Amino acid sequence: MQTFEQADGFWSDSYRGHRIATLNHGSGWLVYLDHVLQHNKIFVTADAATTWLRAQVDRSTPHLVR
Repeated sequence: MQTFEQADGFWSDSYRGHRIATLNHGSGWLVYLDHVLQHNKIFVTADAATTWLRAQVDRSTPHLVR
């Protein structure tokens, strides 16, 4: 997995049509999904925050059964 921590403490991207972002708040990494802060979620690393964000998007995406 790629390391996302940057000098400015902010990272954002799109994932499966959703905007995801992390912000270093000093005490940890905050997470934003579609521009909305996900309350009560603080992560030790940007990688952990990004992994959680992607899992949230994956859980919300319907899986088509053939």
